[in-house]
Amino acid sequence: MAKLNINSKYRMPSGYEIPVLGYGVYQTPADIASDVVQHALKVGYRHVDSAVAYRNEQPSAEAMKKSGIPRDELFFTTKIPPRQMTYDNAKKHIKNTLQVTGFDYVDLYLLHAPYGGKENRIGAWKALVEGVEAGKIRSIGVSNYGVHHLDELEGWIKSVDEKHGKCKGGVISVNQIELHPWLARKDIVEWCQKRGIVVEAYSPLVRATKTQDPLLLPLAKKYEKTTSQILLRWSLQKGFVPLPKSVTNSRIEENAQIYDFELSDEEMKKLDTGVYEPCAWDPTVSHD
Repeated sequence: MAKLNINSKYRMPSGYEIPVLGYGVYQTPADIASDVVQHALKVGYRHVDSAVAYRNEQPSAEAMKKSGIPRDELFFTTKIPPRQMTYDNAKKHIKNTLQVTGFDYVDLYLLHAPYGGKENRIGAWKALVEGVEAGKIRSIGVSNYGVHHLDELEGWIKSVDEKHGKCKGGVISVNQIELHPWLARKDIVEWCQKRGIVVEAYSPLVRATKTQDPLLLPLAKKYEKTTSQILLRWSLQKGFVPLPKSVTNSRIEENAQIYDFELSDEEMKKLDTGVYEPCAWDPTVSHD
C-alpha cells in the first residue's frame, strides 16, 4: 500500500478529498470541545467529525477558526440527527449548521442513521443534494447504513439520474460505520469499496475495551506501540478513515502517531480473525 502520513487524503466520489485520519468529538462536552479540537489541530489533525446530535458543532468550528489554519486545509463533518430524518428537518439543520459554525460551507454532511422510513430518509437525502447544488455542502453521505439501506438509496439515486441527468440524485461519498477487528462488516465494506465510497470507521478503538486483548498485545510489544495504535494502523491499512476520539491531550497525540510502522499481511490476517461482539448500533437491522 502507498505510504501514509498525517497529511494523506483520499479522493471521494464527489471529487473532493478527505484526510485519512479524523478527530471524533462524539460525547465531547461543548465546554471543552474548543480546547481539545485546538489541541488536535496543533498535533496535525485536519479533519473534525461532529454532528448536530453531539451539540458541539459551534465550539468545534470555533477551534478550527482559532487555529489560524486556512479553511481550505480543514475538513469539517456534521450529521442530520437520527430521529429527525425528514426533508424539512434536514433543510433546517443545514441552515442552522452554517449559522452556528459561521462556515460558508460544510465539507461533509451525513445522514446520521437510517431512521424514519424510506420516504423520510429519501427526503432528508434530497435536502443534502440541494445543499450541494446551492454550494452549502461539498460532499454528502450516510452513517450507520447497512447494505439494505445502501441499496435503497442507490436505487433511488439511479432512478432520479435516469430521469433528470447524471448526479441529480446526489453522490454517496462516505458511509461512516463502527469498524474494528471484532466488527468487520465485510458485506458493507465490500459494497462501499466496490463503488469507490469512502468507509469511515467510528469507535476504531473499541471503546477502550480491548486494551489488554491477547490479539493486540504481542503486536504492541513488537512495534513498541500501544494497542490503540495497533488498532488504528489496522484501520488505515484496511483503507478506512478512522475517527478516534479522546479528550486527553496525550492520547490525542498518541492516536496520531501511527505512520512510522506497518503491519505485515500475516498480522493483518490475524487481526481480521477478531470475533464479532454486539454493538450499540447494528446497521444490518432494518429501522423502517
